[in-house]
Amino acid sequence: SLHDVSFDAGRGEIVGIAGISGNGQSALMAALAGEVSVAPNAVQLFGRPVGALSPAQRRELGMRYVPEQRLGHGAVARMSLAENTLLTGDSLQSNGWVHAADARRYADRIVERFGVKTPGSAAHVENLSGGNLQKFIVGREALHAPRVLLISQPTWGVDVGSAASIRNELIALRAAGCAIVVVSEDVDELFELADRLFVIANGRLSPSIRPEEIGVPELGRWMSGLWPPTMVRADRVVAEPA
Repeated sequence: SLHDVSFDAGRGEIVGIAGISGNGQSALMAALAGEVSVAPNAVQLFGRPVGALSPAQRRELGMRYVPEQRLGHGAVARMSLAENTLLTGDSLQSNGWVHAADARRYADRIVERFGVKTPGSAAHVENLSGGNLQKFIVGREALHAPRVLLISQPTWGVDVGSAASIRNELIALRAAGCAIVVVSEDVDELFELADRLFVIANGRLSPSIRPEEIGVPELGRWMSGLWPPTMVRADRVVAEPA
């Protein structure tokens, strides 16, 4: 469902991708995160082809992923917070053994650091509110100090306080040098966070543009696939026709 999609994200940069749901966002994030197989060179991490690597192998290189669907994708409802840290906490298990005490301590760190409202790390994920679950999932990945973070719909359905906490964490990660790709249908959120913006429509990616260079009405036109056929800056073509 993707057609000639090409972009990069640099150290200490938040790249925002806007678009109406169902235009290729899920396919894009799955390919970047390693949940679907693509050609080795289709995705590169720090100049290394990783298209054929698994999500775990990409995590070893410093990539982390927060998916759109929290329950069933980002977390398992009937497992405790501590058990859910094992889903992406590769260092919490080895040679078939689970380091349960380390998992509990890691979950406790997430709860304290990100203000997750819960009775404790033994509580089941299904008992958390949407905002607290999202803070837990974001915290689970952020505490690994990622070099690259992929995050989809970071504050969808989240209360105002939790949304502010999550956005502040993304800004802090950027300040620490993390390269972040944010897919969101919340245009205001992207204008607040992103250093550069793209729009995805019908599986195609728009030229990049800085938030201060475009208004919401024009971005809405782009979300219908109506972006300029070619954009030229500094005497060079920076994007080909969509």
